[in-house]
Amino acid sequence: MLRFQTRRPAYRTFEGWARSVLLEAGAIGECEEHGWMQDHADPHARERAFDIARRDPPVGVSSDDAVAELHDVLDSIGDTCPECPLDSD
Repeated sequence: MLRFQTRRPAYRTFEGWARSVLLEAGAIGECEEHGWMQDHADPHARERAFDIARRDPPVGVSSDDAVAELHDVLDSIGDTCPECPLDSD
């Protein structure tokens, strides 16, 4: 019986790796209509992402640098889509 191993794809940038980890953990997601990244503000998902970064950083990168990159990416992402109309109830 053939078995396939799941491998993480190679990333072109460190930021791309960080976004992938945050998506995988559920800490960020895409606006379904426009595709902008949005911070889900889920502390448990963030902690999962930080655990992944500590446990499995990219080759040649320290776990501290990987965690710092996650913080940088999270700081650059808002919690609303800039193209979606604001609800003014």
